Amino acid sequence: MTAPHLHGASAPFSVTGQHVVVMGAARSGIAAAELLTRRGATVTLSESRPSFPEADRLRALGVDLELGGHQSSTFASADLVVTSPGVPPEHVALEAARAHQVEVMGELELAWRWAQGRVIAITGTKGKSTTTTLIGRMLRAAGHDVTVGGNIGVPFSSLVEQSTPATVHVIEASSFQLETTTTFRPWIAVWLNLAADHLDRHPSLDAYGDAKARVFANQTAEDWLVVNADDADVCRRVAPARSRQVLFSLEGDSRASFVVQADRVVRRTGTENEALIPLSAVELTGRHMLNNVLAAAATTWAAGADPSAMVEGLRGFRGLEHVMEPSGEVGGVRFVNDSKATNVEAARRSIEAFDRGVVAIIGGRFKGGDLGELREALRSRGRAVVAIGEAAPLVRDAVSGVVPVTEASSMVEAVRQAYAAAQPDGVVVLAPACASFDWFGDYAERGRAFKDAVAMLGRM
Repeated sequence: MTAPHLHGASAPFSVTGQHVVVMGAARSGIAAAELLTRRGATVTLSESRPSFPEADRLRALGVDLELGGHQSSTFASADLVVTSPGVPPEHVALEAARAHQVEVMGELELAWRWAQGRVIAITGTKGKSTTTTLIGRMLRAAGHDVTVGGNIGVPFSSLVEQSTPATVHVIEASSFQLETTTTFRPWIAVWLNLAADHLDRHPSLDAYGDAKARVFANQTAEDWLVVNADDADVCRRVAPARSRQVLFSLEGDSRASFVVQADRVVRRTGTENEALIPLSAVELTGRHMLNNVLAAAATTWAAGADPSAMVEGLRGFRGLEHVMEPSGEVGGVRFVNDSKATNVEAARRSIEAFDRGVVAIIGGRFKGGDLGELREALRSRGRAVVAIGEAAPLVRDAVSGVVPVTEASSMVEAVRQAYAAAQPDGVVVLAPACASFDWFGDYAERGRAFKDAVAMLGRM
């Protein structure tokens, strides 16, 4: 449990005296620039914006800033290039670096090469953040030295300096982060599911799945791979894996070891069932959230945690902000903020979490997929849809004829329309199925706007 991971390299990774260019000044890029500076590199941070809030702090550390665009000559003359997850791999400046035989890696790969301890990496289309958080809580309850980060908010590069051989890094890994890995090898890889998402960035669902599959590409027979047995595409893609596979299934697939039976999560051993977690200990909204609990239980079992630590990790955990977050009740109508449901599959699961009376607020900047997949969930549970943002016409076209559809020009207007449609006893769910970047800076800003509008409604 406490042995450091091995990269298979003949010599430790070093950037001492090298000129390293970091592309992108979002959280991951800033963390990478700071880590590289501490490790002896001369760092240039290249950013398309003319300024950003952390610029002065980085200059004080000795980081050179290239602002207002990315000069190909800067990248071509570097010893190493590190990219933020938001940067497309085919960017012209990165192509210039590769043309001059400059190694290009992502921030996740960079942090992996220096982090001590072991890594648990969680990927999937939906449920990554909740599962990552649960694994961290359960392992802490089991007494392990744990850090939690990656795509969930704290860049992996920010965790490297505090790591020790005993540290377990629980890392949420997006497709954008994984597609730029080469040696990344988590001790335990977790693949929750695969559905159409980010098709505005990836050229196809296959390419998106290929990026996700990088999570286990370098694993060996000493490692673990936790897989959702209910997802046929994921199961097909993990068939070549060399690692030990552990399957979980909310639907009770016969191949799975971790399932729900009656009122508890159990581990099936073939001869008996080991009781792990009573469902009464789960305080999350929506049956689909049990997928995350099953995945966390399977992962922490592989890491050596006992059932009492799993239960303790769940204690008091009602979910993350913007993930099936109860957001108030007004006049008998409940409000739920699932702003992080940024793809069609996630939005469908949000709607299916309720038996009846659902008014869904759907829309934003469309990322691909088939909005028509929401029709059946809305047919059996829906009362109405309020369409928002750039995708509003697409939403209307996709679900018209199943439930009444109206359009709103602001979140405040959307909440008011949804409230009117949900009366007297329905539930309003913000289940966008889209990115937020048309109206908002990110999904969190969108979720806060929803909750503010609900609070305003309650004061009327």
